[in-house]
Amino acid sequence: MGADTAGRGVIRRAVAGQRRDVAVGAALGVCHQTGEALVPVLIGLIVDRAVVRPDGGALALWLVVLAVVYAMLSHGFRFGARAGERAAEQAAHQLRLDVVRRVLAPHGGAEAGRPPGALVNVATEDARRVGALNMALTLGIAAIVGVVAGAVLLLRASVPLGLLVLIGAPVLMALGHYLARPLEHRSEAEQERAAHASGVAADLVAGVRVLKGLRAESAAVARYRSTSQASREANVRAARAAALQTGLMLTLTGAFIALVALVGGRLVLSGSIGLGALVSAVGLALFLPGPIAVLAWVGAELAKARASAARIADVLAAPGETAGGTTEPAAPSAGELRLHGLGHAGLHGIDLTVRPGEHLGIVVTDTADAATLLHCLARRCDPDRGRVELDGTPVTELAPAALRSALLVAEHDAQLFDGTLLDNVTAAAPAGADPQPAMDAAAVDEVAATLPGGTSGRIGERGSSLSGGQRQRVALARALAADRSVLVVHDPTTAVDAATEARIATGIRRARTGRTTVLVTSSPALLAATDRVVLIDGGTITAEAPHEDLVRDHPVYRTAVLT
Repeated sequence: MGADTAGRGVIRRAVAGQRRDVAVGAALGVCHQTGEALVPVLIGLIVDRAVVRPDGGALALWLVVLAVVYAMLSHGFRFGARAGERAAEQAAHQLRLDVVRRVLAPHGGAEAGRPPGALVNVATEDARRVGALNMALTLGIAAIVGVVAGAVLLLRASVPLGLLVLIGAPVLMALGHYLARPLEHRSEAEQERAAHASGVAADLVAGVRVLKGLRAESAAVARYRSTSQASREANVRAARAAALQTGLMLTLTGAFIALVALVGGRLVLSGSIGLGALVSAVGLALFLPGPIAVLAWVGAELAKARASAARIADVLAAPGETAGGTTEPAAPSAGELRLHGLGHAGLHGIDLTVRPGEHLGIVVTDTADAATLLHCLARRCDPDRGRVELDGTPVTELAPAALRSALLVAEHDAQLFDGTLLDNVTAAAPAGADPQPAMDAAAVDEVAATLPGGTSGRIGERGSSLSGGQRQRVALARALAADRSVLVVHDPTTAVDAATEARIATGIRRARTGRTTVLVTSSPALLAATDRVVLIDGGTITAEAPHEDLVRDHPVYRTAVLT
C-alpha cells in the first residue's frame, strides 16, 4: 500500500470516528452561514419596505426579524465551532493513542530507524494536523452552503449576478486545490525536518552528562545548530508556500468580488434592480469573500493533513520485529524454559533446559553472543535455527502480549522514567501487589534514603538524579516486582559495590523462590547464589556445573568471572 493511500485511510478513520460532531458542527455552521447571507437581504428589504416608504411599524417588525437572525447565526457559530473543535481534539487524541499503542506493541518495530523525538513529533504535531481536518470540514461544509445561499439570494435579486457566482465559486475552489499542492509537499518536508530536530534534541538532552564529561559541548551545539537550521529553513519554505497560496487566493477572490460589484453596478445603472436589491447585492458581495476564503483555508489544511497522515500511516504500518503468534500460555505458567538447537548470529546449537523454579546462571564470554541470546529469549528476533519453548510451546506460537506476561527479559540498559521511585518500581507490578519484597531484594531502601520524600521522591527524567548503581537497583526492583513466571536478568549489578552486590544476590534468590530465574552475568556473587551455571564460549555450551566447581575446574570460566 502506498503512503498516499495509507494516509487517506488514516484521514478517513479520523473523520469517520467523529462524524457525529462533524455533522452537528456542520449543521450549526450552516445556520451561521445562512444567517450571514440573510443579513444583507434583510437590510435590503428594510430599505425597500420601511425606509424608501417610511413605515415605523414595518421597520420595528423587520428589525426584530433581523435580531432573531443575528441570534441564530451567533449561536450557530458558537456551538458549531465547539462541536468542530471537539471533533478535532478527539480525533487527534485517538490518533495519538494509535501511534503510542503501535510504538508500545509487543511485536515492536515501529521505532526502527526513528529517533524518539521523531515519534513524539508524529504522535503530537502530526496527530494534531490530521485531527484539525475535522474542524476544517465543519467550516468547509458551512462555507459551501454559504456560497450557495449567497448565489441563490443573488439569483433572486439578479439572474446574471447569481450565475456569475455559481460559475465563479467552483472555479475558485478548483484553483485553491491546485495551489495547495506545493504546500502539501513542503509541509511534509517541514515535519520531517522538525521530527529530526526533535530527535537530535532528545538524544543530546539524554546524554548531557556524557557530553559534559567528554567536553564535547561545542560539538553537540554545532550538531543541533545544523539540524535546527535545516528545520527552520524547511519551516520557512512551508510558510512561504502557505503565504503564496493564501495571497494568490485572496487576489483571485478580490478580483472575483470586484467583477461581481462591476456587474451589479451596471445592472443598477440600467434600472434592472432597485435600491434595496442594490444594498442586498453589495452586502452579499462583501459577504462572499468570507466563505470563499474559508474554502481556500480548508484546502491548505487538507494539504497539511495529507502530509501528516502519510507519516502517521508509515508508523502504524511499520512491520514488527517478529511475526505474532496467537496461542495463550498455560495459566499459571510452570516456568520451564527450553532452547532446542538454537542458532543465531554467533550462537550455534544451544541446547538448554531451565527447570521450573530453577535459579540458573549463564556466563557468555562474548558480549555480542550474550546480546543475541537475550534478544532470542525476549523474542526481539527469531533464531535462524532451532527454537525457544516456554512450558513446551514454541514462543513463536505464543501471542506476543501473552508471552510478555509470562516471561520478562530485563536487559542491562533498562531505562527509568520520570516520576517517583515507587512509580518506577511498580510500573509492571500486578495490581495490588506489595512492592516491598522486590525493593528489599534489590537494596532500594538505600536509594530511597537519599531522596527527599523517600520512595515518593522523584528521580528525574531517566533517573537523572540517581547514580548508575542506584538506577540499576531500581530497574532490578521493577523487574522483580513484575513477578513473572520466568525472569531473565542481564548484568544487574555492574555498577554497585561488592557488599551491596552480595546482599542483592541473596535478595534475588529469596524474592524468586519457586520462580524460574536466569541470570546472564559474570558476577561471582550472583553466580554463587545459583543452582548451576552454564558457560557459553565460542557460541556453544562448553561447561555446566555449580559455580564453585567451574571456578575450580574450568580455566575459561575462571578467567571470565574472576578477571
